[in-house]
Amino acid sequence: MARRRKVMSEQLKMQLAQELGFAETVRNGGWGAVSTRDTGDMVRLAIAKAEKMLTARR
Repeated sequence: MARRRKVMSEQLKMQLAQELGFAETVRNGGWGAVSTRDTGDMVRLAIAKAEKMLTARR
């Protein structure tokens, strides 16, 4: 089975988790302890930040 390339660094994921308020859950139980909803919120926030960076460059 092929390995998947990481899209987000651990540092970025922790920064987003901190902003969304579930970083303590990650520290205590790892990423497996994070709810699907929180994970989705994290991805949406990462996309929004990336889009904002792209539009700021134009």
